[in-house]
Amino acid sequence: MGRRQKNVLVTIPISHYCEKARWALDRAGVAYTEHAHLQFVHQFAARRAGGGKTVPVLVCDAGVLAESAEILDYADAHAPADRRIYPDDPAAVAEIRGLEREFDDQLGPQGRRWMYHVLRRRSDLASRYGTAGVPAFERVMLPVLYPAVYAWIDRHLEITQETADQSIDEVRAVFDAVGERLADGRAYLCGDGFTAADLTFSALSAAVLMPPGYGVELPQPDELPVAAADVVHELRAHPAGRHALAMFRNERA
Repeated sequence: MGRRQKNVLVTIPISHYCEKARWALDRAGVAYTEHAHLQFVHQFAARRAGGGKTVPVLVCDAGVLAESAEILDYADAHAPADRRIYPDDPAAVAEIRGLEREFDDQLGPQGRRWMYHVLRRRSDLASRYGTAGVPAFERVMLPVLYPAVYAWIDRHLEITQETADQSIDEVRAVFDAVGERLADGRAYLCGDGFTAADLTFSALSAAVLMPPGYGVELPQPDELPVAAADVVHELRAHPAGRHALAMFRNERA
């Protein structure tokens, strides 16, 4: 059924919450058309699609789904049995959803703030990597609008050097907690298989890992300022970072 629907996914192409939704839909085999937009412009597209001010927004046979968690539920309901990301056991599902909420509330916003702070003076990287699939006029106008767009991002995400430093420390704390969970040698965060917990952690860690295999191309450490590249290398070498990279390599088809 999902394969026959003309689903529309409204995104910011580099957004890790949008990658979370893309990954779930791709894994489930749910066909969709992605409507990608730049930051700030995405608000108008999201509202036009029937959502709020944020993306991803999925317009599908179930209606308008305006949260990544809702999109994961939709994808799972349409997935073949061997591609599901929530098991049948209620206790296991509760554990998975608990981790998913923690990553959504902590890892996602903190990693995003740090990443935007790193890129705030790199309009060249924003133009190269942040415009995948956006309408041509948005791509052409980005160099002109970049200062205004980034001023909006700074206000919206409360980005300063101090908040960025605090954010990367909070990201490290999440990575440490995930590393402790993996310390017993398990291959996945919950149970014996890949679940929404692994998907959510891996997708939302992308802001600090810049992983190969992401839904769009991301800048790599050698393109970043030296201090930021050092952080990326540090977190890629962390047990939690290695786990996320393995999930992209092995599960993100």
